Amino acid sequence: MSSEKAKSTIVIKKIKKGGHGHHGGAWKIAYADFVTAMMAFFLLMWLLGSTTKGDLKGIADYFQSPLQVAMMGGSGSGDATSLIQGGGPSLTQQTGQVKNGDVESDRKRRAQERAERAKRERAQMEALKAKLDAALLANPKIAEMRHQIRIEITPDGLRIQIVDDFNRPMFALGGAQVQPYMRDLLQEIGKVLNEVDNKVALSGHTDAAPYAGGERGYSNWELSADRANASRRELIAGGMAGDKVMRVVGLADSSLLNKDNPRDPLNRRISIIVMNKIAEEKMNKAGGEIEAGTAEDVERSLPGEPGAETTAGSTAAPAEAAAAPAAAAPTTAPAAAPAAAPAR
Repeated sequence: MSSEKAKSTIVIKKIKKGGHGHHGGAWKIAYADFVTAMMAFFLLMWLLGSTTKGDLKGIADYFQSPLQVAMMGGSGSGDATSLIQGGGPSLTQQTGQVKNGDVESDRKRRAQERAERAKRERAQMEALKAKLDAALLANPKIAEMRHQIRIEITPDGLRIQIVDDFNRPMFALGGAQVQPYMRDLLQEIGKVLNEVDNKVALSGHTDAAPYAGGERGYSNWELSADRANASRRELIAGGMAGDKVMRVVGLADSSLLNKDNPRDPLNRRISIIVMNKIAEEKMNKAGGEIEAGTAEDVERSLPGEPGAETTAGSTAAPAEAAAAPAAAAPTTAPAAAPAAAPAR
C-alpha cells in the first residue's frame, strides 16, 4: 500500500489567467458617422420645413444651374428671406450681396431723413420770414415801397424780390446808382440777414430796352451785374457779413417776368435768395451754377392787382396796380458808357 503511494505521481496543474483578446475600435467610428448623419438629416428636415416655397424653388434652380444663379443673382443665391445665407460676417449680411429688404429699408430711411431735414429748413425760413416782415413793417421809410417787395419760401430757401416801379425806381435810370429809399430797404434787410448763418445769392434783372451802343458796348448784362453788386454793397453796409454772399450775377433781360411787354418796369428787379443748407450744398457741388428758384416760381411771386390773393406762403401786402411802361425818351447811361435807350 505504501509502495503504491510512493509510485504514484502527483501532477499540479496551474491555470495561467490572461486578458481577452483585442476586438478593435472600428465600431466607434461607425457609430459616430451614424450619429453625425442623423444630426445632418434632422437639420435638413428643419431647414426645409422653415423655408418658403419661393426659396425652395430658388434652391432647386441653384442646383440646376449654379453658375448662372451665382453670377446673375436671384432667389437661392443668398437673398433676403432665405434661411440659407450666402456667407458673410453675420447672419443678416452677405459678402458681395445686398438683400432686397436692406435696400428698401435704406431707401426709406434716407427719404425720411431728407423729409425731416427739409421740414427743419422750412421752419427756419418761416422764422426768418416773420422776423424780416416785422422789421420792414416797423420802418416807416420802407412803407411806401411795401408793394414792391415780395417775400416767400421756396424749395431753395427764402426769396426776397424787389421789383421796380415807374414812379419809384430802385436805381437811377440806365445806371446802377442806388436810390435813397432803396438803400434804406437793402440796409434793413442786411441787418436781419446777418442774424442767420445762411448764405445769400443775388441776381439782377433788367427790361429789354437796349443801349444805343448795342451788345458790344455797355449793355444790359453789365447793367444787371452792376445793380446786383450795388445791392450787395448796401446789404453789407446794413450790417451783413461780406462772406455770407455766395454768388452775385447779372441776368440782363434773359428771364423776363412780363414777356408780353419786355419793357415793363416789373421786369427790372433784384432777387435776394437766403439759401437753405440743401440749396447751399447743391450750389457747392455744382460750382455755383445752380439758379436758386425757377423762373416760374419768380413769376408767381409778382405783385398782383389790389385785393388779389398773394402767392401761397407770402405775407406781402396786396400789390398795387402795375405801373405804366417806361417812358420812351432816351436817357443818359453811366459815365464811360454809351448813351442809353429807353429807361431800364
